[in-house]
Amino acid sequence: MKSIAVFCGSNDGASPVYKEYAVALGKELAARGITLVYGGATVGLMGAIADAVMQAGGRVIGVLPHFLKKREIEHTRLTELIMVDSMHERKLKMSELADGFIAMPGGPGTMEEYFEIFTWAQLGLHQKPCGLLNVNGYYDPLIALFGNMVQEKFMQEKQHSIMLNDTTAEGILQQLADYSPPPVKKYLTDERT
Repeated sequence: MKSIAVFCGSNDGASPVYKEYAVALGKELAARGITLVYGGATVGLMGAIADAVMQAGGRVIGVLPHFLKKREIEHTRLTELIMVDSMHERKLKMSELADGFIAMPGGPGTMEEYFEIFTWAQLGLHQKPCGLLNVNGYYDPLIALFGNMVQEKFMQEKQHSIMLNDTTAEGILQQLADYSPPPVKKYLTDERT
């Protein structure tokens, strides 16, 4: 993997552990020579991971919509900052630049980015791995919800396997590296294959 997009909060969160993990993931990406692709801001976990990658000598590409330039405060010290016109363009550009995706803790925007990229994988629009860095049990309820989707027959087990998760930067990066995508359903009613 040459590049990974990380979705995460534009806030630090309630516990300092979230920022600690953002820094740890940033350092691990730089150590492995993996380019960080992210939302282009200097605040919250977004800024923490970008700063960690840059301080460790790594490469960072930010993708920021013009209207968020002041609200999320653009990061001016990145390897590259790509300005786009909309949130849709931001996600599309990030998906084009990345070989895989990790969601760290964040709010509705992080969830929306993760769910869209997960759905694209489920539909076969890409075959890139999608991981959750489950810091401090943050994603335990989401992991349980995905299990319930399978149990209640709204998702197949093989589709559930798209959702990778781990509690460490090293662990989630290894899972992304080892990922093999499941076969894509041919039809929406193709539930038993």
